[in-house]
Amino acid sequence: MTAVTEQELADFDLAFDPAPTPRAHGGYEGARQLEQSLLSWNPADLAPDVAIARGKRLADSRAQDTLRNDAYMASGSDILRDSIVGSHFRLNAKPNFKVLGLSEAWAEEFQEEVEAKFNLYAESPECWIDAQRRNTLTGLVRLAIAVHLAHGEVLGTAEWIREFRRPYHTAIQMISPSRLSNPDGMPDSPRLRQGVELNRWGAPVAAHIRQAHPSEYWDQAAYTWKRVPWRKPWGRLQVLHVLEQGMPGQNRGITQMVTALKEMRMTKRFRDVVLQQAVLSATYAASIESEMPPEAVHAALGGGTGFAQALDPWMSALAEYAAGAKGLNIDGVKIPHLFPGTKMKINQAGDPKGVGTNFEQSLLRHIASSLGVSYEQLSKDYSSTNYSSARAAAAETEKHMKARKKMVADRFASLIYRLWFEEAMNKGEIESLPANAPNPYEGQNLDAYTASDWIGAHRGQIDELKETQAAALRIKYNLSTHEKEAARLGEDYRDVLRQRGREQRMLDAEGLTSGDVSTEGASPEGTAPNDTAGDTSTGPEE
Repeated sequence: MTAVTEQELADFDLAFDPAPTPRAHGGYEGARQLEQSLLSWNPADLAPDVAIARGKRLADSRAQDTLRNDAYMASGSDILRDSIVGSHFRLNAKPNFKVLGLSEAWAEEFQEEVEAKFNLYAESPECWIDAQRRNTLTGLVRLAIAVHLAHGEVLGTAEWIREFRRPYHTAIQMISPSRLSNPDGMPDSPRLRQGVELNRWGAPVAAHIRQAHPSEYWDQAAYTWKRVPWRKPWGRLQVLHVLEQGMPGQNRGITQMVTALKEMRMTKRFRDVVLQQAVLSATYAASIESEMPPEAVHAALGGGTGFAQALDPWMSALAEYAAGAKGLNIDGVKIPHLFPGTKMKINQAGDPKGVGTNFEQSLLRHIASSLGVSYEQLSKDYSSTNYSSARAAAAETEKHMKARKKMVADRFASLIYRLWFEEAMNKGEIESLPANAPNPYEGQNLDAYTASDWIGAHRGQIDELKETQAAALRIKYNLSTHEKEAARLGEDYRDVLRQRGREQRMLDAEGLTSGDVSTEGASPEGTAPNDTAGDTSTGPEE
């Protein structure tokens, strides 16, 4: 019986039904059920929490193993932390004085005071801000970025610690997201999702935290859970849980590396194989071959005597010549003396033939894409990069870093600042607050008081002269501010201006003048004055 093709079936439908009903795949080719290349692709339509619950533990474990044992991934983690947080993560308070009904002059005074007091507490060498007394605020935020990379979420609790000499009781306890789970391995329910207890609208009301990591089997606390209310009855936050939702209804995160874990694993295995081949090629520099058949060699070595008996004198002489060594050596590289019937053949001691770098580069591009960095940054290979392509790659990376900073680092730090401000205000230590200051617990007043930006890592400059000239031009033509341009360099503009004022007064006192670098003739940002200026490429332009 002849099989009927899909096209013949479609023609039959058109012939007998002028208005045919849509097929199962509708109008989208990607939804075709009879396409050969898509025939076995039938993924389940899963809710976000269901999809994450089924693969989170294994995916996170693989991500952590990769971060521990893969040099590229460890470097990628450092790139994220260095590009987002940098060496000093500083508060830039932005109180919304209009909502509070206060003056701009008050906002400036408030800003100066809270920044000085919070930064002193947060960056104290005593590490008061960390419940474990190991990290400053900068260290906590860098840790949060690393945890978010491995788990897709950050978890901590606000602690109230009473210790001698402690200036504030507020401290943050960082917790592994692996400890956030359902008590006793209970299955998920409408109100309990992987350790997060929800109300009827889906908002978190409590976290169920395992008292020790699941791998710490020797600790009995690993088999007990504690229910931690998300907030105190008066609204103070108790659980700091930061994640970026990918779908509505998502309550847990998953590592952003999950999309490239396969490529990461293959890249490491590929490097291992290439290294083994290179070592093997370097171990034996030569081998001995012979075109003579074994019978001819047998006759030449003794004729009537047995082959083994004839071989012994020849091998003994060779061993005596080689001073009893198992193999000859040329500059420390082995040359084995092999079985008769072989000849000498020189091998290349170095990179194995036939193994190129294109495959590894392809894998590294997948990994770089999953991390949100450029291939050049991850591989540290700038050999084929010119100024224009470097600027384009840096611009794309900067967009990702700014988004990650806003969604993870800034949000995490803002929650900590908010907790500190609430305690400092209740202790009466914010002296700039007027007697008629609005109650922070009414409406969104607390949001208005604690509105802020954060100054993290500086963006970095590929060509300092051109990019500095571009910054000066943006300020000159009112397209930017000193605050924004200083923040790009990881500095607080007020500190810069104060220091410049001190230096200028010292120069004036000594009768000296500071140089004035003109910006006339500066080229637009990211472009060279001519076609070749600034191009440091050693390869073809991309």
